[in-house]
Amino acid sequence: MVHILHIVPFLSALCLSTAVWADKISINALSLYLDGLRTVEAKFTQINSDGSLSTGSLYIKRPGRIRFEYDPPNDALVLAAGGQLAIFDPNGNDVPESYPLSKTPLSLILADNINLSHESMVRTHQFDGTSTILTVQDPEHPERGRMALVFTGPNPQLRQWVIEDQNGEQTVVVLNDVTTDMLLNDNLFNVLINQEKRRRKN
Repeated sequence: MVHILHIVPFLSALCLSTAVWADKISINALSLYLDGLRTVEAKFTQINSDGSLSTGSLYIKRPGRIRFEYDPPNDALVLAAGGQLAIFDPNGNDVPESYPLSKTPLSLILADNINLSHESMVRTHQFDGTSTILTVQDPEHPERGRMALVFTGPNPQLRQWVIEDQNGEQTVVVLNDVTTDMLLNDNLFNVLINQEKRRRKN
């Protein structure tokens, strides 16, 4: 298994095509930035622990909502809403597997209020010469995994993240074409509505 801090600098170069601001972004600035991200839309490339790649569209609506919509031919869909993470498998099954969102590192960045300075959730705060890398973890439940967030500046921009689960398996998500502060329909994150759409489709 490749360690998070070895993966992140390599992938950072994939996201950056222009000159970057070479200085570490403060935890306070990162906290203000993350807390201000109420809605996000982006394209993503996902690098799985086995080296396979997937692409798709990502939607975030805080608090507590996220949608990973995978590009064809992959028919997978991952939604979070109502405190649950629902995973629709790529074989088109309309009944998702469901897990408590609180048991995943994603819950740390989907919270209603994000204040990194007042929470003992920051494990590391590093700078690799190009990007600021912030590793966060639920201090009360470290067994639920951790998340490394990669930012560039001078005004913070979230470029990618690496989630490491309790088994040490890592999933990398690289973000592109990020836009923020748009209106997002709640139906995008509604598990029952999306379940019915998949049932009709199949």
